[in-house]
Amino acid sequence: MLTKITVADYMSKRLVTLAKDNDVVDAVKKLLDHKITSAPVVDQVGRLLGMFSEKDVMNIVLEAAYNQSMSGKVGDYMTKETISVDAESSIVDLAEKFQQTSVRSFPVFQDNDLVGIVSRTDVLRALASIH
Repeated sequence: MLTKITVADYMSKRLVTLAKDNDVVDAVKKLLDHKITSAPVVDQVGRLLGMFSEKDVMNIVLEAAYNQSMSGKVGDYMTKETISVDAESSIVDLAEKFQQTSVRSFPVFQDNDLVGIVSRTDVLRALASIH
């Protein structure tokens, strides 16, 4: 049953995105305002440049503690090496991918277009839906 559920069935389609030149403090506020743990960083035409996550924010906190100031751009802190998933992948394959990494959400692509983001919570929702 779970193998028939796809990433597209549970991914978030309303993307909250950031630009690499966004101020990090504004980006953190955006994550908090939308109650999300990460956001794709995209260029002017929507191409994925990286992901900005809570883990990246921890680097900002540590740097701020040493430098006594919190400043910088998203592009300075984002994770450039991203792991993405295909919208048509099964939720089981997604769960396996989550098992292999500490990443809490992945950008979702369909036909080379960024179409959503999927998180560990989405896997939980898929599991709960079949019971």
